Amino acid sequence: MTPGTPFFKMTGSGNDFVMVDGRVSPADGWSPARIREICDRRMGVGADGLVVLTPEGPGRVRMSFWNCDGSVAAMCGNAALCSTRLAAHLGMASGEGMTLVTGAGAFQTRCSPDPWQAALNLPSVDLPIPVAEVALEPGELRLHLGTVGVPHAILEVGDIEEIDLERRGRELRYHPAMGPAGANVNFIGPVRAGLPTAIRTYERGVEAETLACGTGTVAAALALAAQGHLGLPASFRTRSGRVLVVDARLAGGRADQIWLGGEGRLVFEGQLRADPVSHLDGTAGREFSR
Repeated sequence: MTPGTPFFKMTGSGNDFVMVDGRVSPADGWSPARIREICDRRMGVGADGLVVLTPEGPGRVRMSFWNCDGSVAAMCGNAALCSTRLAAHLGMASGEGMTLVTGAGAFQTRCSPDPWQAALNLPSVDLPIPVAEVALEPGELRLHLGTVGVPHAILEVGDIEEIDLERRGRELRYHPAMGPAGANVNFIGPVRAGLPTAIRTYERGVEAETLACGTGTVAAALALAAQGHLGLPASFRTRSGRVLVVDARLAGGRADQIWLGGEGRLVFEGQLRADPVSHLDGTAGREFSR
């Protein structure tokens, strides 16, 4: 078999990615069709998105990120945590601190002392604001909208296990109140003292529930903290069961000194085929013929 492109499969609290070294396979060589094939969970490796990491000078690494449907995404918190760990693992930058360059700007990140944990420093943002244009359904308490890298709706609910996440997430993701590009929809369970707050996310680009969303968790933490419903730092239990931690300082309708901490774990390594399966024109298996 002809050798293909080396890749790394990584997970950030269940939000999983195919990661590629841009020195081996540059970001501009990836087409939406190829990304969809690689991210397909039955016919490919399977992932919520694809990331290409490319050094951009001392201590600087570019994270090019695509959703599993092949669309470009400006930022993903869990992808950034995974990128930080992998960039250090590959010697692109020091794990003690680096600048991660994304479509949403440059971020300071670092590896945490715990194995395969990392922390991401996000820039100042406006606090999420209430959304009055959307009628709430039974069991829904409050809806906010904010931007942390990408737009996020934050919907507080009385019972996070009883929601019809696929239906309601799809409705809100495309609602005009979310803006022309739509938004991720984060469902937040009740805050309980001493316990991580439950969060579930319907993610645009994936168009389904993902097991975790880093920037969505930050948006949720800011919305709840602004209402006085929880103090920071705060812990959130993602759908995967992994915990993300958010800290920030709130003042004057904005948040700064924002940090997201969580998992960026290498699961396995492999090689992608040099030729996409869908381009074999019915010749699949010919390479094995005698």
